[in-house]
Amino acid sequence: MSNMKFMQGNEAVARGAIAAGARFFAGYPITPSSEIAEQCSLLLPKVGGTFIQMEDEMASLAAVEGASCAGVMGFTATSGPGFCIMQEHIGHALMCEIPCVIVVVQRGGPSTGLATKPAQGDVMQARWGCNGDHSIIALSPSSVEECYELTAKAFYFAEKYRTPVIVLSDGITGKMYENVNLRELGEDELPPKREIAGDPADYRTYNFDPDNIPPLAPFGTAWQTHLSSAMHNELGYSFGAPENADRCVRYLTDKIEKHIDEITMTRSYEMEDADVVFISYGCSARSARGAVEKLRESGVKAGLLQLQTVWPFPKKEVTAALGQAKVVAVPELNLGQIFQEVAACNKGTKLISIPKVKGELLTPQEIIDAIKEEM
Repeated sequence: MSNMKFMQGNEAVARGAIAAGARFFAGYPITPSSEIAEQCSLLLPKVGGTFIQMEDEMASLAAVEGASCAGVMGFTATSGPGFCIMQEHIGHALMCEIPCVIVVVQRGGPSTGLATKPAQGDVMQARWGCNGDHSIIALSPSSVEECYELTAKAFYFAEKYRTPVIVLSDGITGKMYENVNLRELGEDELPPKREIAGDPADYRTYNFDPDNIPPLAPFGTAWQTHLSSAMHNELGYSFGAPENADRCVRYLTDKIEKHIDEITMTRSYEMEDADVVFISYGCSARSARGAVEKLRESGVKAGLLQLQTVWPFPKKEVTAALGQAKVVAVPELNLGQIFQEVAACNKGTKLISIPKVKGELLTPQEIIDAIKEEM
């Protein structure tokens, strides 16, 4: 059923979370994400949910972890500086396998940087911000409708893989207004329920099987859960033997990377015969699509591979795009964070980075100008 509304990207994030079943938000206001908290303060009480404004970003994610451990799906929202502060708890949620969602509406940095201007500079922080080897899921919307859809998908992935999931929005996508279909999600799109069965004495908090991840039993039930951020055994008790450390780290990587085909999502525009290809994501993908349309009008066979999933990196799709193109360009609002990943997949195709860190959106004409000599 269609439920078309005209709204802001940040509002669509809040709506997508609630549609997926989220009933808890804890956050600290920060530009350009504050409308997400504002909308949650208005919308969550109407569906029996809870909104809390916390004293800082670390406390915000800690509260979300607590809600998740109690069996309530929760999330928080921030921007780059707050994302830095959350890294300790992201690592904690990764190691303890606590499902939760972190929405990052990116702005110019480092530090305070350009507080009200867009950027895409937190891509590598999303991947490697917390300490230690691990894998992570990060999704990147480029429209208001994708803010709704990908936020809902983030909760699905968080519960299925028992992991924190990051939604990497940006100051353009979060602030702009567009029509969005607030459709009701299908049963197969909703996060899996934490159905705990069997004798409580047999329950194991962890099992280190990337194809059979046990649900996290909520605190206070007959199924006892013990969470440890140290290397641990199946019961959740600390176990620092070298072989077990190796098992823990490899499992945290494998449970994401072995399901990369399900997790990685891309969209293609005019890719059937494209020999000039743009690979982009978020707000920059919108500009790249505009460049594709202009180039097509002038007779250039241009196409766009939009990365909706940026982590784990869609190597298969990117490698295929590199294989068909004469020229590949990567427009992004940073100095080449995803360009590095594309380059690692490349085997000889002409590859161009199109960076911009002025706190301004890349325009289609800037993208075209950057590749003129190669066309």
